[in-house]
Amino acid sequence: MGIEGSKQQVLDYLRRHRGEYISGEELSKKLAITRTAVWKHIQALRREGYQIDAQTRRGYCLLSIPDCLYPEEVAAGLRTSWLGRNLYYYDEVGSTNQVAKELADSGAPEGTVVIAEAQTGGRGRRGRSWISPPRKGIWFSVVLRPRVVPAQASQLTLLAAVAVTAAVRSHTGLPPGIKWPNDLLAGGRKVCGILTEIKAEIDAIEYVVLGTGLNVNLEATDFSPEVRPLATSLLLELGRPVARLPLFQELLYQLEKWYERWQEEGFEPVRRAWKEASVTLGREVAVNSWRDVFRGVAVDIDAEGALLVRGAGGEVRRFTSGEVSLRTAS
Repeated sequence: MGIEGSKQQVLDYLRRHRGEYISGEELSKKLAITRTAVWKHIQALRREGYQIDAQTRRGYCLLSIPDCLYPEEVAAGLRTSWLGRNLYYYDEVGSTNQVAKELADSGAPEGTVVIAEAQTGGRGRRGRSWISPPRKGIWFSVVLRPRVVPAQASQLTLLAAVAVTAAVRSHTGLPPGIKWPNDLLAGGRKVCGILTEIKAEIDAIEYVVLGTGLNVNLEATDFSPEVRPLATSLLLELGRPVARLPLFQELLYQLEKWYERWQEEGFEPVRRAWKEASVTLGREVAVNSWRDVFRGVAVDIDAEGALLVRGAGGEVRRFTSGEVSLRTAS
């Protein structure tokens, strides 16, 4: 067994006996490694942020785990069947979406997840940058290979918004609102962005990469002055820090659940859940479709997920893409 494998064994054994002192001799015998190897692995785990107490004649005791999204910690409490079981972890990366696309092009299976503690080139919609400071958010991308025609792939963006909303509400009690199609707002400011990139032929999808950036423990000073009025985080909204690891596990669980339901039952359950969480419907909006800006009241989303907006003259226009600005309530 390699060094990483035996280090993982030490961690697993301490985790199973968390709060207890385990002697180096017991770890050595149980894991069939030397006492020196045990000590080296303990030192390595401490460098990774694990709090491990050591006492003469008592041994080692795991006191706490770091708020890091290490694969072994994610796997330890993961409730999914297939999503996130193939996990690539980076301390820092340019963009998780870019890494995920490269993996998908190389044949990575559906459910592959790329997670990074920080991004140096995180991207939002329309090529905007996304602030991704170290260990303050959840920045991840998922490789999906849905059994739908390319025209239905855009429904995944709404599905992801529903899944993230459910996870945040379940884990923190905070109910984010969804601005069409997939921006999550809290207190009227953006707390999460979702970016979907598709590779497809005319009649078949090769893969979809679904990227999510959730602002978890960012402080106001983490945002630039021009972004500060528009962005927020769970910490800023709740007034307390949020543990990222269990939230990430819940995100993967909700995403798998909603994805499977969409594949089995179609878009209607997603549509209903999206409408319940919407902060767009019933509001006056301006939709920048890159051809023009259309103003009116957002009245519904249709069976494909397109936004329906009624203008001042009664005309209803259908949007499958575009930048929505919320205006005063109707």
